[in-house]
Amino acid sequence: MSESRVVVVGSINMDLVARSPRIPHAGETVIGGDFRTVPGGKGANQAVAAARMGVKVRMLGRVGVDAFGDQLLDNLSGSGVDIACIRRAAQAASGIALIMVDDAGMNSILVAPGANMLLSPADMDAADPILASAQVMLAQLEIPLETVVRAAQIAHAHGVKVVLNPAPAQPLPLELTRLVDVLVPNEFEAALLTGLPVGSDDQIQEAATALRATGAADVIITLGGRGALLATAGGFQHFPAFLVKPIDTTAAGDAFVGSLGAALAEGRPLEEAMYWGSAAGALSTTKKGAQPSMPERSEVEALLK
Repeated sequence: MSESRVVVVGSINMDLVARSPRIPHAGETVIGGDFRTVPGGKGANQAVAAARMGVKVRMLGRVGVDAFGDQLLDNLSGSGVDIACIRRAAQAASGIALIMVDDAGMNSILVAPGANMLLSPADMDAADPILASAQVMLAQLEIPLETVVRAAQIAHAHGVKVVLNPAPAQPLPLELTRLVDVLVPNEFEAALLTGLPVGSDDQIQEAATALRATGAADVIITLGGRGALLATAGGFQHFPAFLVKPIDTTAAGDAFVGSLGAALAEGRPLEEAMYWGSAAGALSTTKKGAQPSMPERSEVEALLK
């Protein structure tokens, strides 16, 4: 394993996944197919994605004192993630996500965050040396926003590159966005964050410009099967998606962000890291589940060739 370091500040959930011919409408019952429990959580997914790229990954998070917590920690450790800074909360259950996946591979997700919401700014202060040791910090919004802000403040003060995946989308304070080196929403999150339409390429560029105006140095808007848009001070660049046959899009964005973060931690330019993220995101859709779908480095390298 290389000496590159990624620190992930984020959520750890158990995904309760059910297959369904289609996503039910409100008030409707649909008879589905198989059911599985799969380790997930956007933070944990991104940590596993980065670890499978071969970089050293540490995670800051919370799980409950319960059977799901045991399984989640065992899975992270077994995936190569350093779990020494993950604390257990006796006063809350481990987070869960209820996920329905339809026959087209699309999903609908409801998250009950549990112990994730107990991760606090004080925890980030205590982890100052851990954050300072990183090349890249990855964060999302499935933990308290004030905790994300504090983590970004500490990382930024130490010269650590801050990558924020603003999901699930919520209003972002300028004190946070001004600390972000790379902001990575999908197109729906970009629309919610900016209040702008994203139906055309020009509109997506306008949304990216609006997000950069909040202080984020660079913005990546992921577009699913249409690839991703990179917006920097130098302009816009579109990266087409790798062609694969998707069977489950759950956590594809996390595969993108985690692999992007790993590539940045290795010192790769952002444009090159985009290809790593895009390849990992595409490969993840060819397997079922969240963390089980995160590709190995060898798979990403093969696709990039």
